[in-house]
Amino acid sequence: MLFSESIVALSSGRLPAGVAVIRISGRQSRFVVETIAGSTVPDRVATCRKFRAPDGSVLDSGLVVFFAGPASFTGEDVAEFHVHGGRAVVAKMLETIADFDGVRHAEPGEFTRRAFLNGKVDLVETEALADLVNAETEAQRRFAIRNAEGVQSELYLGWRRRLIHARAMIEAEIDFADEDDVPGSVADTVWADVRAMIGEIERHVDGFRAAEIIRDGFEVVILGAPNAGKSSLFNALARRDAAIVTDEPGTTRDLLEVVLDLKGLRVRVVDTAGLREGPGKVEAIGIEKARTKAHSADLLLLLEDMLDPAAVGAMPADIPALRIGTKFDLLQGKPQAASLAARYDFVISTRDGTGLAELLEEIGRRATGQIGQVGDILPSRLRHVEILNETRGFLLAAAKQDERGQELRAEELRLAADRLGRIVGAVGVEDMLDVIFSQFCIGK
Repeated sequence: MLFSESIVALSSGRLPAGVAVIRISGRQSRFVVETIAGSTVPDRVATCRKFRAPDGSVLDSGLVVFFAGPASFTGEDVAEFHVHGGRAVVAKMLETIADFDGVRHAEPGEFTRRAFLNGKVDLVETEALADLVNAETEAQRRFAIRNAEGVQSELYLGWRRRLIHARAMIEAEIDFADEDDVPGSVADTVWADVRAMIGEIERHVDGFRAAEIIRDGFEVVILGAPNAGKSSLFNALARRDAAIVTDEPGTTRDLLEVVLDLKGLRVRVVDTAGLREGPGKVEAIGIEKARTKAHSADLLLLLEDMLDPAAVGAMPADIPALRIGTKFDLLQGKPQAASLAARYDFVISTRDGTGLAELLEEIGRRATGQIGQVGDILPSRLRHVEILNETRGFLLAAAKQDERGQELRAEELRLAADRLGRIVGAVGVEDMLDVIFSQFCIGK
């Protein structure tokens, strides 16, 4: 697809930096490069040049690389200027390039959008690129890389090809039942494959929770009575004073969150208000938030002061929990220490570090257990799950043996195949493009 305007943007990170990369894509790219670099630049070879504005003034010096379309990221002519990463240098380069006729500043995600519209990537691979840019942990990086390489797209396209073949066989049996070259009674084979695909889709959709944990994090919520040591544990895990710690009950009134990287996974630890009866008005709001948060957690840490244990009421029965005894340093050496410690899954002391490494190891183990193998093909977006559930509905209707004729069942197969096409962007996705590409930063 040819666009009338070329686009330019800073494609590297926050300024100032050692090096900044300015990218331009479109039909004006070659002219801009030859004007600023002073002469023709060889294709796909990094060349050191002095950069000059059209009036001859020096802008900077650095590397320039030119990628002739369609063998480029966007499918158009693309150029990159590698300049010194000062704010003034970058601003002047962008200003100079945007002053060329037919060149404008890019919108968020516009380079990737052009790559999609030019058939360089499909919609699932596009979303994976956004995940790769935003990856903070090793698990997120590996998950995004696999999807960017097309394994998720190939799964959906493979299902779509099977449905198109199934529909063709059914329609052939309907239209040419008397012809010798049409296999007799293909229906049994076709519908057996459709039923198998229903199971495959169901198992794939069941993996969405694991994908959510990889992308958004494994959520650990700390609960307990006031002064049970929640904020002290929270600070110890964060390795900074993220929460206020005092002897006064009810210090924490709202939810506090810190993100950890455990075993390459994103783990979100949430500190909450102390749970008790008869709180003040503001504290009561915090307690309600804590109890609500407990229902959405992946793991609960139920803290008790081992010297003064206090009940916190019923907890969600369907959420895994660890009972943690706190302030163990005050019991060490006392005869009742062993019997008290036996009541808990872990005993800790934030003063001397007792039990903290073991607790972190257990949290990491549970988080890893929730996602299975990072190499598994998982639905990476709620959008995928919604469309897959629609696909499954059409397949269930098609596979159902009732009084309807084969023609109507074949139509259900067509609708299912169209839904799978919407995931990768093969059919009818124009209404989603603005939403999807708005997730990208400018320059990507």
